[in-house]
Formats: sequence, structure tokens, C-alpha cells
Amino acid sequence: METEDSSSENGLLHRKQALYSSLDSCFEIQKEMYRGQQYSQIYFARLHLMRTLLYSLLPNWKPHIHVCTVIGLEEGKECIIVGTLYKHMKLKPSILEEYSKERSATPLVRPHNFMHPDDHLILEDESGRIKVCGDVLLPSVYVTGVVVALHGKETGTGDFWVEDVMEAGIPHQIERPIKSGEDKYVIFVSGLDIGSSTSNPLKFQLLVDHITGHLGDKKEQSIAAKIVRVIIAGNSVEIPRGLLNGQNLGSKDQFTLSEPIKELDIQLTQIAAGIPVDIMPGPNDPANFSLPQQPLHRCLFPSSSAYNTFRSCPNPHLFQLDDVSLLGTSGQNIDDLEKYSDANDKLEFLERTLRWRHVAPTAPNTLGCYPFTDRDPFFVETCPHVYFVGNQEKYETRLIKGAEGQIVRLICIPRFSETGVAVVLNLRNLECHALSFGTEFG
Repeated sequence: METEDSSSENGLLHRKQALYSSLDSCFEIQKEMYRGQQYSQIYFARLHLMRTLLYSLLPNWKPHIHVCTVIGLEEGKECIIVGTLYKHMKLKPSILEEYSKERSATPLVRPHNFMHPDDHLILEDESGRIKVCGDVLLPSVYVTGVVVALHGKETGTGDFWVEDVMEAGIPHQIERPIKSGEDKYVIFVSGLDIGSSTSNPLKFQLLVDHITGHLGDKKEQSIAAKIVRVIIAGNSVEIPRGLLNGQNLGSKDQFTLSEPIKELDIQLTQIAAGIPVDIMPGPNDPANFSLPQQPLHRCLFPSSSAYNTFRSCPNPHLFQLDDVSLLGTSGQNIDDLEKYSDANDKLEFLERTLRWRHVAPTAPNTLGCYPFTDRDPFFVETCPHVYFVGNQEKYETRLIKGAEGQIVRLICIPRFSETGVAVVLNLRNLECHALSFGTEFG
């Protein structure tokens, strides 16, 4: 359903609308209960799911090569094994090392990236594990938790020499209908960090005024009328951590703690009064730490939640606008990949997660997640048309194409409090550009 964009008789502009469908049910933790279960079960569920998928792809990859398990390997015999990669890292932080006496004299400064030349990969399935080697499977690219199919043979030293590797690949994509359509825009913003020293209330108010059509002349307002939704991708507030020490708070501290959330609610009310808005939790927001983060409680937003245009959503967030599928996170999955692997840019990490068909492959090894027992909610079943990630250093975007003709718009959303940059996406053609408020953008 959409409204006319032309001026009516009384000179008012009508805002366009887009049909919204939430697909977040897979990220909701409702009937699950923690009963002391271990994380081995989510790894088993992931391996079972991915192995079934990889087996279905083998006939088109190497149909004449025998498939076996790790325990069934024979020295010098060519075969294919499917399993989960584990990356042995020399510099990976360990809680045991934190408390060891040997480390007491060692500086606690942590490197930005934990890569080391001696890192190596191990493949494991239910039957066992084996160290993999060769020039095809680079430890700098892969991380713990990725399920792959490896073609090679066992060496005399007990390692598996890899000759070729097959990933799950970018999943099937539901094709968007080719039609002329009209421009409809989605605004992405993250890292508002209201309450922090870097937050500028004026910049955010300018963004709100632009979205709601209170800035510019008639031409700019007609463009603003084509904005159909606002997505806030995490880290909306910054709460002073020093106050959260488990003790009862005085009235002054209570005010300091709640003030950023109250200010956010006021701003969201201005947006929700005129346009649908989705807010996702981030690592600094008052939400659960582990993925999938559950929606921020509506009681935090007494004013804005009164509007039916306001939606508190989980992280990751999967939804559909008209015929366009969108998937995004608040940035934890990509930030964690950056610590344990190398890439030319953040967009390459996004592309890898699509090729691996897993939003957060490092969970639960180095990225906290709920210990699911019978499913892995981070598996990417169908390819989104737009894949976004919030709280990044700078704005980046790229259009990638899959082997089956899939087209995906990758977007890195910068922290608004530091850059003053929001991102605009056109649903009609997936074109994307940055919108800067109060700062230069190069």
C-alpha cells in the first residue's frame, strides 16, 4: 500500500508507505530455558544443518571423490571430509592466563587483532579432529565455527593436506519483481550514544527534523516524504558504567542513569509520530549481552511506544519492506571477526558471513550467545537483498553478486555520535548514499 506523492489540494505532502513484515521469530528467546546445557549442542546443530547442505552440493563439485569422516581417513587416500573449523590461536585471550602468576608482570594491553603467524586450523566432526594444512585454506581468512567441505588426503605426519575447499556459498535469494516502482527510502543510523561526551544533541535533532520533513524547502520535503522507515542499529544510549556496581543508587545517580534513555524517548517520539521506526539493541544498550539480543523493553520508551509505528526489535534483525528483504546487526559479529581474522575492509567480513551462510560464526567461541540446544538461529537460510551492520568507523557500501545471480547491498553504518552520518537506501534500486549532519564527509 502506498500513498500519492503529489501535493494535495491543500498543499500538504503525503508520506509514502511500505508493506512491513517482521521475520524476527527465529531470534526470539521465548520457550527456551537454561538448564545448564553446554555449547556443544549448538555446534552439533550447526554441523548437522550445514553438513546436510554441503552434501547436497557435492555432486556438482567433485562427484567421483569418496566422502568420509575424520576417523575414517586413510593415509595417502584422496577423499572429502566435512566438519567445523577450529582456529588455534597463540594470542587468543584466555581466562586462565589472566589469573596465572606468569602473566602478572605482563602488561594487560591487548592488541586490536589477535592474529599470529603460528595460527593453524583444525577440522573436527563427531568422530574426531585433525590438523589441516596447505596453501588453499588460509588461517588468516577463516575463524572458529565455520563449516566447510575439504578435498585432500592425510599425510604421513597425521595432518590433512587440503587441495580444495568448498564453502556453503551465498544462499538462494527470492527475486525482486522488476517493475518501475517509485522511490522509497529507508534511513539507517547507529551509535547515537546519547549521554556520552561525543554525542551532539543538535546533530541528532537535525536528523530528526530532516526525517520528519521540518527542514528545507518544498523539494527537500517532498524527498523526505518518501522515507518509509527509520532503522536504529544499536548503541543508542551510553550509561555510566561506574554507577552499576550492585549498590543502591541515590536520587542523583538514578537521574544520571535514566536521563539518556529519557532523552532518547523524546527524540523517538518525534520520529514515531510521523514515520515507522525500528530500534535494535547494541552492546552498550540496557539489554542482554549475549546474541541474539532481545528487544529493548517498551517500558524504557513510555512516550514513543504509545505509537503503533514504534517497534523494538532484536539484534540481529530480519524483516521485509515491500519485496525487499533486509538483514542486519548492531556490529558485534563483524567486530569480532576483525579481532580473529584479516580482510581488506569491513565489507569483506560481511560478504564472508554470507558465503559461510552464518551471521555470527565466532559465536559461542569468542562471541557470547544463548546456548540453543536444537537449532542455530544465526544460519542464513535465504539471501537478503540488503545486509547492514551498525557501529562501524566509517560509511562503506558495496553491491555484490552471487553465483546464481543474487544481488546484495552491503552497508556499514558509521557511529552517528562520532561522524554525524546516517545512511539512505532506495528500496526501488538498492542505491545507497550517506547523509551528513554537521560534519564534513569525504
